[in-house]
Amino acid sequence: MIKIAGNIVDVVDRSIKKGIVYIENSKIVNIEYTDSVPDQYIIPGFVDAHIHIESSMMLPTEFARMSVIHVTVACVCDPHEIANVCGVPGIDYMIENGNQSPMKFYFGAPSCVPATPFDSAGAELNADDVEKLLQRDEIKFLAEMMNYPGVIEQDEQVHLKLQAARKHNKPIDGHAPELTGDGLVAYAAGGITTDHECMTIAEAEAKIALGMKVQIREGSAAKNFDDLLPLLDKYSDEIMFCSDDKHPDDLIKNGHIDTLARRAVAAGYYPVQVLRICSHKPIKH
Repeated sequence: MIKIAGNIVDVVDRSIKKGIVYIENSKIVNIEYTDSVPDQYIIPGFVDAHIHIESSMMLPTEFARMSVIHVTVACVCDPHEIANVCGVPGIDYMIENGNQSPMKFYFGAPSCVPATPFDSAGAELNADDVEKLLQRDEIKFLAEMMNYPGVIEQDEQVHLKLQAARKHNKPIDGHAPELTGDGLVAYAAGGITTDHECMTIAEAEAKIALGMKVQIREGSAAKNFDDLLPLLDKYSDEIMFCSDDKHPDDLIKNGHIDTLARRAVAAGYYPVQVLRICSHKPIKH
């Protein structure tokens, strides 16, 4: 039995309680509340709400080794880059490698392989292939639907993929940069539940108004954190943090989701509110 005592940050009811956490076989088995604890804080681990592990140029196991020191305990992963080249065997490889690490990798079924009809990267996943992937327990969601014109224009293959996700009760991740108006309404009506491509407050608010969660992105390439951070003033329950891509040198030098948490707190946001965004919100979603 392992015991850890301190100030327990409860991100569910937004409180901090003094106590002792008892851990057995890697699971919390009891919490005892007492005032006699050291002055340290016990917080939940962080979740990257949207990432392509392939962009890091590392295997999932190596990505885990480099990110766990930054408080990351899980990643929501779209393996479309390896699927673009290797198809389903590439997805299987990522899952198998990720299973060798104690970090949790939640993989989705890539929705757009190839990313555009003009690509010839090596593989193609049609609606039947996606349906078979979504039947699997280890496939947790339909990954980012980049083909937003196909959603809006009722492309048959696109809508068969969306229907498969709804059939298996699995969330659908979005990707719709600068989409507004009737097009955005049609896109959200397809069952898309998130977007990580927002670049302005107005764009994010329009998507939130349609029931979508906004993943504020700060990766090695695209960086939207500073522009979108004011969303926390009104919409913190609709927000998650993600990196989308994270190059190895950037991960080593600048950290992961923990860096975004520090920046948000430094900007004046309540630490427990920030911790909810880094952990509770992606888990519940």
